[in-house]
Amino acid sequence: MRKFITAAALAAPLGLVQPALAAPAPKFGDPVKVGDGLTLDPIVDARLRWEHVDQPTTPTFTGEADAVTLRLRAGVELRHASGLSALVEGEGTLAIGADYNAFPFAVAVGQRRPQFSVVPDPENIDLNRAQIQYKSKAATLTLGRQRINIDDQRWVGSVAWRQNEQTFDAVRAEAKLGPIAVDATYAISQRTIFGIDAGRTADFAPGAGPRQDYDGDFVFLNATAKAGPVNLRAFAYLLDYDPVFFRANSSQSYGGKATGSFPIAPKLKLNLMASYARQSDYGSNPVAYAADYIAGEGGLAIDKLTLTAGYEELGSDRAAAAGASRAVQMPMATLHKFNGWADLFLTTPAKGLRDTYVGAAYKFDGIKALPGLNAAVIWHNFDSDVGGLDFGDEWNASLGFKLGQVAVLAKYANYKRHGAADFAGDQDTEKFWLQAEVSF
Repeated sequence: MRKFITAAALAAPLGLVQPALAAPAPKFGDPVKVGDGLTLDPIVDARLRWEHVDQPTTPTFTGEADAVTLRLRAGVELRHASGLSALVEGEGTLAIGADYNAFPFAVAVGQRRPQFSVVPDPENIDLNRAQIQYKSKAATLTLGRQRINIDDQRWVGSVAWRQNEQTFDAVRAEAKLGPIAVDATYAISQRTIFGIDAGRTADFAPGAGPRQDYDGDFVFLNATAKAGPVNLRAFAYLLDYDPVFFRANSSQSYGGKATGSFPIAPKLKLNLMASYARQSDYGSNPVAYAADYIAGEGGLAIDKLTLTAGYEELGSDRAAAAGASRAVQMPMATLHKFNGWADLFLTTPAKGLRDTYVGAAYKFDGIKALPGLNAAVIWHNFDSDVGGLDFGDEWNASLGFKLGQVAVLAKYANYKRHGAADFAGDQDTEKFWLQAEVSF
């Protein structure tokens, strides 16, 4: 089964892209008709970003980084009116300058620069996606190297914030069965954000392990249903990693989630979310543990203003709290979306994490010079789940708008630790981003 998926991921799209091209499309980016019921849709996405990092509490290196990177994705998708399609897409990232450390782990290549802070956007070129898909009104089946974003990406996502996208070699089936929607995936490889220089076999430092991709047996199961104004989701994520150094991330997580939006008055809505999961060791994991995941959020949407307050707990195994604690981990999630944009908690500390946050977002209308103008600010307070540790707090802020086809974004994150460092990497961290992106 693994060999079949891998072969399909790399070769299947090529057999479908055969018809001769018709006349050019009247507008760049529009699908081109290439035959009876056939269209060819170009894929182009470019993103230029400057990321600045300042970590003054780190005494062992400069504590700063400046990364200017340009990411380009290009590909084509051939679609047939029957619902069958084939897609192939390449991705490349170029760094302008070298004043940053591209890898937070040891590798035997030049992009590992430990004298600088980490910005995990290494120079890279790879085959990002290569898939075939059949889609009808009732079901969708996708086979090959593909982008997978499930729900809000808390458990599985494409990590789209980083320049190199995370994709999966997988087969995914989505279907509507009466009032229930089901989503089932079997994957054999997690293609990480770290790219070719992160190594696959022996071209890495001892103990570091290859990081370009993690092979294994991965199962994602989701079922959703609507009960009045409430959306209900049940899920199971079974991760069994092959690499020895990464087997501690093998886990099974079972849980559920409920979301709802309730109108209160004209231009006033109450939004609620609650989720719970239980995670424990699975497959190749050498250590037994079990811990809880809990999340709750409430928000008020007042016309163009949204106010939000929430709590998220990535629990620790309380039975092991006196010794080697183990906490809930989410190695396939789009982690930048959660627990602060400074990315201090990409790996959950062993004693767990409690994140209490409040935020406000506003969408501006009627500003012709800056269409789509929006702004947001969020404050987080971080504590441990066990041991009574007060990690720190963080401010996040963002401002975005469009200039023609170009989306412009400015973001800021400022994490302040409380007292001494309580986990690896716990340090005052300030980050600023400025980026421009265009896609067709």
